[in-house]
Amino acid sequence: MTGYKQHEFYARSKIILTVAFVIFLLGISIMVKAQEDPPRPPSISLKTNMSFGAFYNGASGGTVTVDEMGVRTVTGDVVPFSLGFPVSAVHFNIYANAGTVISFLNIPDFPLTWSGYSMNVHIGTSNPTIPFVNVNPYSVATELTIGATLNVGNSTANPPGSYTGTFDVTLMIE
Repeated sequence: MTGYKQHEFYARSKIILTVAFVIFLLGISIMVKAQEDPPRPPSISLKTNMSFGAFYNGASGGTVTVDEMGVRTVTGDVVPFSLGFPVSAVHFNIYANAGTVISFLNIPDFPLTWSGYSMNVHIGTSNPTIPFVNVNPYSVATELTIGATLNVGNSTANPPGSYTGTFDVTLMIE
């Protein structure tokens, strides 16, 4: 080959190789795709129990409310005490894929009992507000807090004691 034709051959080869390389890179970038997490059912676990703390109820009773932020308020002749007993909304950890819409079935009122006595609890608001879209990946817990109101009778109907009770939370996903 002469010098001119050899130079033209190398120039064409260089263009062809460059075009082939660009096509190859475009082909790779088209084939590389992000994949969302495989669908997994959400799970919920208890982190902190609900606690209304210590209080005294007088002749007419009232309510003790712990909101979703853990702030306690009382009505009627209920007097709150700070005797070292915790006050807390219930805290749950929820594990779900990002983008999952989380809600739960309505939780009916339930009793707290002690030694044959009973007080009813009404579930209140939550943080985040139900329903919500989970933004965390499955491996990172989303904390859900739920407040409640305790209906307290008078001191004869609900004498001092350590009242306990349970309730079920059923998650709904969309």
